[in-house]
Amino acid sequence: MIQMESWDTIPQIVRGNYEKWGDRTAMCMKKFGIWQRYSWEDYYENVKYFSLGLVSLGLKQGDVVCIIGDNEPEWFWGEFATQAAGGIVTGIFVDSIPSEVKYIADHAEAKFAIVNDQEQTDKFLEIKSELPSLKKVIYWDPKGLKNYDDPLLISFTEVMKLGKQYEETHPGLFEQNVDKGKGDDTAFIYYTSGTTGLPKGAILTHRALINTAQGFISRYPLSEKDDLISNFPAAWVGDSFFATIPHLLTGARINYPEEPETITEDTREVGPDFVIYGPRQWEGLVSEIQVKMIDANPLKRFCYNLFLPVGHKIADANFQNKKPNLFWRALHRIAHVIVFRPLKDKLGLSKVRFAVTGSSVLSLDTFRLIHAIGIELRQNYGSTEAGFICSHGKGEIMFESVGRPALNTEVRITDEGELLVRSDCMFGGYHKDPQKTAATLIEGWCHTGDAVNINDKGHMIFMDRLEHMGELSSGIKYAPQYIEGRLRFSPYIKDAMVIGGKDKDFVSAIINMDFTMVGKWAERNRLPYTTFVDLSQKKEVADLVQEDLVRVNSYLPELARVRKFVLMHKEFDPDEAELTRTRKLRREFMEERYRDLIERIYSDGEEIKVEAAVTYRDGRKGMVTTSIKVRTVSEGLTENG
Repeated sequence: MIQMESWDTIPQIVRGNYEKWGDRTAMCMKKFGIWQRYSWEDYYENVKYFSLGLVSLGLKQGDVVCIIGDNEPEWFWGEFATQAAGGIVTGIFVDSIPSEVKYIADHAEAKFAIVNDQEQTDKFLEIKSELPSLKKVIYWDPKGLKNYDDPLLISFTEVMKLGKQYEETHPGLFEQNVDKGKGDDTAFIYYTSGTTGLPKGAILTHRALINTAQGFISRYPLSEKDDLISNFPAAWVGDSFFATIPHLLTGARINYPEEPETITEDTREVGPDFVIYGPRQWEGLVSEIQVKMIDANPLKRFCYNLFLPVGHKIADANFQNKKPNLFWRALHRIAHVIVFRPLKDKLGLSKVRFAVTGSSVLSLDTFRLIHAIGIELRQNYGSTEAGFICSHGKGEIMFESVGRPALNTEVRITDEGELLVRSDCMFGGYHKDPQKTAATLIEGWCHTGDAVNINDKGHMIFMDRLEHMGELSSGIKYAPQYIEGRLRFSPYIKDAMVIGGKDKDFVSAIINMDFTMVGKWAERNRLPYTTFVDLSQKKEVADLVQEDLVRVNSYLPELARVRKFVLMHKEFDPDEAELTRTRKLRREFMEERYRDLIERIYSDGEEIKVEAAVTYRDGRKGMVTTSIKVRTVSEGLTENG
């Protein structure tokens, strides 16, 4: 592992890697079906000249640059170039609508915007009159922008040219700027998802980001020989914590898929040694496996169903640190050759040494199945404010836990069950919000707002957000995220929101079906339908979903089980503020928005009428009035109905 003593900032690491490795490949980007390679020298020069170009355009120390675009080399060159000049970066999620872009750019007082393409450029041109601080919008993909003549716009390559010209009259300036950087300088303002209101800008220093990534690497040792996949949104802190800065610290090659839609195919081509996906991605992979098995020929389906229990048997033995006997090891070897190895290859995970999940609670069924096919998946727990908090280590994986605290991280549990964290990885406060900062950072401890237990082995058990732990009128506690995660394991359920409360005497659920998967099921079973709305209210679909509710209920205490549910006529939508951009539920907003529906569930109503926009299969659009049916879960339902 690279020694860190002389490196205080991220640009200093970039320069050190250039000096150490020069022409060795640092990153790869797939363009037009071909992997383009960039050496550490290419990396360094792009950062250097873009940084000088920004300085020539007026970037000063402490100025903010916002970046929006897909994960591509230019995103990260722009990030490190800004930081090298003493600037601060903030990222914006690519699917943000103009009003969301405006809020972050205005709140951060961004002087420059670095954008991917025409779509992102148009967002800034639409709101430019509302951003008085903005000097330039710099785009790196010129496609579609040939006839744009707004003086606000300039291309990435043009800024690079300005940087080379600026160096001629200011030799050594870039190196001086990099040397001046300090670990306590602000590197990035990460705008949190905003599950309870407007996004908050969390300030992270170079030292906090580097220490967090270093703690992560101590659990997941990487080297310059390893390949990583960049698949987290670069605007999210998880990308820095668990991908980009570990890549810088270790020299591991980082690979950028051509498009978000080609991640699976591109991952297979790279064959990464380490992957980190969010729970939705792991659950998506498991759903993909299940769907492939449903559609597979009878022989493949027979082999999968025959050998999957063998995988579960070996995985369970590994969790208990037990060595299976010779019979089970031989059977597992056969299962590996016939089923698991081809399956991992199809998923692009054949070379993975270990894999990680993080961000929110992962369904235990998903976790167990991934282990059963031979992938060492570990839970990871962190936050924007507290950094890398804990994870599983080698040989200590427990389904129900998120692992032991990370290196140099102190944890404490309050009498109310809230987790407090103290380390060198913590954020410096919220941008322009001293009141929220004071409420979160108290006497050196970060109040996470998470409800956590610690078991007798020192492992942390994540329950839920403290404010989201539910309590029924009877005093029975229930954990909504746990139930929702279990429900999302189903290939037929895309999203779920669990309802309860002190004024409720039972738990209920609002469920989104997965239209693609349920549509395929309907076609196989000759169930006619016209639209999402129509299909969602079919009794046959409700019975299909109810099978999964019965399965999940079997894991829960009797008094905390889901008693009633509704199938929604539409998907939860981030553009309607129902989900954050990382697809987390904005629970309080949703409970208010669907108040009438929730009241009907608890008032013994059988249905509620709603108006819904629909798109027909021939492309026509319209509005329909439909009835959402309130259904009672039948505990006697078997898997076959």
